[in-house]
Amino acid sequence: MTTALFPAPVVVTSGGDARSDAPLVVLLHGRGADERSILTLVPHLPRHLAYAAVRAPIAEGGGYAWFANRGIGRPVAASLAATMDWFRTWLDEAAPAGRPVVLVGFSGGAAFAGGLVLSDPSRYAGAAVLNGTLPFEAGVPVDAGQLDGTAVLIAHGYADTVIPRELLDRTWTYLHEESGARLTSHRDPGGHGLSAGTVGALSAWLEGVAVSA
Repeated sequence: MTTALFPAPVVVTSGGDARSDAPLVVLLHGRGADERSILTLVPHLPRHLAYAAVRAPIAEGGGYAWFANRGIGRPVAASLAATMDWFRTWLDEAAPAGRPVVLVGFSGGAAFAGGLVLSDPSRYAGAAVLNGTLPFEAGVPVDAGQLDGTAVLIAHGYADTVIPRELLDRTWTYLHEESGARLTSHRDPGGHGLSAGTVGALSAWLEGVAVSA
């Protein structure tokens, strides 16, 4: 699978500062959804930031996916590598080196955001992994200290029955005990959705990342 097989990125932008040195928050939707579904977050997030919601490149059902998988939360390594290359090509034009980029991924988008930041931590000012897992056994490094000093938000719902509990717990443990990330964590009683508590935690985290970027 090569990037030439994927369509040109479909991106919807919203929000504040378009200066080339202002942080760009990239929103990555869940599997089977599209860019407009996650754009509904923007009214609840800091208004002064610029947002770009990107459509995943693989058509699936009535929506789109970031990678082929071998089970929920388990990307096929070759597929993930190809879509990450596709994404980076777009990002290098949308946010040239020097502009801070913050990734915000939900569900399948969380796994994709995790793959991106694990593969190249220095490229990103931070990454939010919302109701999802990191892409373990998918060709990206998950060594101890891999995210040393990188700002990461992890948010899970106790009642999430979509992502396998084993993967949620493994992600939580890795980020807290091994990754070296500058970590903010949030758990609430919710299921596989973006609760008011999670959105509030994301908004506060983005404010802090934007200040330090």
